[in-house]
Amino acid sequence: MSAVRHRLLAAAATVPLLIGALGACGYGSQAKKDASAGVAPKGPRTDGLDQIKIGFFANTTHATPLIGLQKGLFQKELRGTEITSAVFNAGPAEIEALNSGAIDIGWIGPSPAINGYTKSHGKSLKIISGSASGGVSLVVDPKKIKGLDDLKGKTIATPQLGNTQDVALLNFLAKKGYTVDAATGKGDVTVQRTDNKVTPTAFEQGSIDGAWVPEPTAAKLVAAGGKAILDEKTLWQDGKFVITNVIVSQRFLKEHPKAVEAVLRASVKTNAWIRANPADARKALNDKLAQEVGKPLPDDVLDPAFKNVDLTDDPLAATLQEEADHAVQAGLLKKPDLKGIYDLTLLNKVLKSEGKQQVGDAGLGSK
Repeated sequence: MSAVRHRLLAAAATVPLLIGALGACGYGSQAKKDASAGVAPKGPRTDGLDQIKIGFFANTTHATPLIGLQKGLFQKELRGTEITSAVFNAGPAEIEALNSGAIDIGWIGPSPAINGYTKSHGKSLKIISGSASGGVSLVVDPKKIKGLDDLKGKTIATPQLGNTQDVALLNFLAKKGYTVDAATGKGDVTVQRTDNKVTPTAFEQGSIDGAWVPEPTAAKLVAAGGKAILDEKTLWQDGKFVITNVIVSQRFLKEHPKAVEAVLRASVKTNAWIRANPADARKALNDKLAQEVGKPLPDDVLDPAFKNVDLTDDPLAATLQEEADHAVQAGLLKKPDLKGIYDLTLLNKVLKSEGKQQVGDAGLGSK
């Protein structure tokens, strides 16, 4: 069996609860030493570790690791332990990397975290912190779609079958009375699964009429002439819903709790720094994006994409359960047992030490 075929089969195996096959996804960029604005490992190693391996996406909903790494805030907390990082394009690939030990800790959306946990029967990962809320919009071609009641017969893109935005769109369409087959995306509205990298081009060429996507893809579509007709925040109580969590392999959490605590301390301090220094944070984010993807975002994309994401240490656990329920209702997921998916012990220790309010797990903590 070729190495590529083996990786694709392994990635698919992480999410058998989804109906149908997920789109092929790579393993993310090759793990590399983190160039944290010239900050080198210094001092004693944390938990005796030579290195710690961190994964994330190169988008604004993962602003915490992008900015924290760029400003050297993670390296400062990890002292003499070197950071290596890997950038992913899809959640299942990141779960595969976590399961194989290619990364130790990752920033990821709720749906792949749910799938990874349930597939492993609660053995693979723990959600140990929140990171971001919001930052998702329905953007359409205003010449083709006038409003939310004008979606019938139209083609709307989501990033991937069964991913967080795909589930959200299917749930929204069902509540509006539209019928869509979740597996094929066919129905009153066509749901077309399209990689975020491709979505702006598909939108400009007219092969899709709109997209339910996270930042910065949503801002890219608006810059290309699209109109945001729905901010997903408006569908949630208090305008809050989890879009990015921090996960860790259970093995690594058990063996290196001090290192995990250091990463969480860096995450909490990074979020606080971003809130206190929005202009500098915006620049650091774009510098890191340029480093990871080869070019920075233009101002008309970066500005709204940065503003539309709310950073949070709270994992917003109640919304994770609700998102899982939406996937079940759409027929994409068998009813999962999420009891034990959270371990917020170290996060709450860090929050207490920083004088911040501790957070809850909505009854989904350790069994």
